[in-house]
Amino acid sequence: MARVKRGFKARRRRNKVLKLAKGFHFDRRRKYKHTAETVKRALHNMYKGRRLLKRDMRRLWIVRINAASKSLGTSYSKFMHSLKVNKIELNRKMLAEIAARDFEGFKAIHEASK
Repeated sequence: MARVKRGFKARRRRNKVLKLAKGFHFDRRRKYKHTAETVKRALHNMYKGRRLLKRDMRRLWIVRINAASKSLGTSYSKFMHSLKVNKIELNRKMLAEIAARDFEGFKAIHEASK
């Protein structure tokens, strides 16, 4: 049986992976076997990192809201509950931004939630 050289298709598949390895060092960039493993791990870590960023940002917002509401004499949980009861629909991201940049505005929201 004649030998088949796996030319065009295989090269195109390998080049796709090698292109993703831009910025890697040594064999991690040049040799397909090392590169494929490293790229797979890097893509997985990118996925994990996006999830972790969302988690970290939410924790930061909660810390900021808690600090601002504590300075006004209320705990975070009681403040969020009073917002929900009074149907003030502001998400944590916006509340944290207001607490950090415009404390007078946050104070007004706090008074409205009572």
